Amino acid sequence: QVQFVESGGGSVQPGGSLRLSCAASGRISSIHVIGWYRQAPGKQRELVAGITSGGNTKYADSVKGRFTISRDNAKNTVYLQMNVLKPEDTASYYCNAARRGDYVPLGSWGQGTQVTVSS
Repeated sequence: QVQFVESGGGSVQPGGSLRLSCAASGRISSIHVIGWYRQAPGKQRELVAGITSGGNTKYADSVKGRFTISRDNAKNTVYLQMNVLKPEDTASYYCNAARRGDYVPLGSWGQGTQVTVSS
């Protein structure tokens, strides 16, 4: 089973940007769907963005137009470019392989990377 390691989080002011990376322990070319998820304190983990092997993407309504997911199969890495960050984006961010169609996460979770948006 491919494991993922997330990085790139940090503390930024509202309106700022961050680029998260998700490095896989194996080839991601065979993983049809990969998603970025987040979990804020006291809330359930939710899908932020997903991408298929064909490059089709899906975004939560709350991040549409601000976040961009991409994947580099040659580097076995998935990225999440986050722009115009808002305080409500504060959460721990995780990536995972996901089920086709409904993006239900399939694997175990990594340690995640913390994103804090605050003035």
